[in-house]
Amino acid sequence: MDLTQGSFNEKDARAKKMMLWFGIISLLMMFAGLTSAYVVSKNRPDWLQDFELPGAFLWSTITILLSSVTIHLAKKAIKKGKNRDGMLLLLSTLVLGILFIVFQFKGYGQIIENGYYFTGSQSTVTTSFLYAITIAHIAHVVAGIIVLVVIIYNHFKEKYNEGKTLGLELGATFWHFLDFLWVYLILFFYFFR
Repeated sequence: MDLTQGSFNEKDARAKKMMLWFGIISLLMMFAGLTSAYVVSKNRPDWLQDFELPGAFLWSTITILLSSVTIHLAKKAIKKGKNRDGMLLLLSTLVLGILFIVFQFKGYGQIIENGYYFTGSQSTVTTSFLYAITIAHIAHVVAGIIVLVVIIYNHFKEKYNEGKTLGLELGATFWHFLDFLWVYLILFFYFFR
């Protein structure tokens, strides 16, 4: 396929999708670096061997997986012209994204209740890594929530119609990536303790 062929809109769409994938690959590399540093640090004598992940992280995982389903269904509904259903599903995705962050902070509260902090004399290298990696993910979820708000606004203004859903598609791809990334991180933390 010749990437120089097609209308301006087709070329513009390809360029935007390519930029999104460059960003996603960059984020994957960043989190691969952080998790690699986590694995290397496990050999330290002060590494916590008996650290348990907070229960709230399970709820945040369920929440973000549900949000991936709702945004997928929203995209399908909007493409079929079911705008009301699409809006309800987009709003559900937004609420689930916010709930994800709430559960993350509940998890941090559980970690603190167990006497582990991000920094200071009561911190450990284990929990410092956990905080740093999950907070980096939360920052990207906040970016995803901003993207969702823009998508909801554009959908409300009826900017998505037959054949013109690029913004929705890009936003959904980013949101699915954030979900995939969290599943990777939670499995990583569970299996590499």
